[in-house]
Amino acid sequence: MNIKELLIESEAIQIGIKESNWEDVIQLAAKPLIKNGYLTEAYAKSVIESTQSNGAYYVFDEGIAIPHARPECGVIKNCFSLVLLEKPISFNGSVPADIIIMFGATDSNGHIEQGIGSIVSMLDDEDKIQAIRQVTSQQQLLELI
Repeated sequence: MNIKELLIESEAIQIGIKESNWEDVIQLAAKPLIKNGYLTEAYAKSVIESTQSNGAYYVFDEGIAIPHARPECGVIKNCFSLVLLEKPISFNGSVPADIIIMFGATDSNGHIEQGIGSIVSMLDDEDKIQAIRQVTSQQQLLELI
């Protein structure tokens, strides 16, 4: 299953979000995944604790954050969540990000690696990043992914 299919299946796309607190954004990204049985509530807490201890190593200069934690931190099924913020925010002192792609992996299997590969290739496409920032609907977003 690819990132697009996982986002649709888990109902985990949120667009036009107004939020200025990075911890709340982590909770928001995890919420549909918890609700739909992909993650436990401990997962978001693990991401927040890791960010507080180790910094936001998952934020890239392009304004994309890919928060995640280890499989044993509460992953039930492989999953992705995507949050588009109206305005970029800093994650514990990081460069500001407005595209947040949370993922959970039960292990380092090919499906998640393929999804991460999709994200990484997206980082190299500035036009696609800018187009994603302009979407106003899930349909527009899914057409770009």
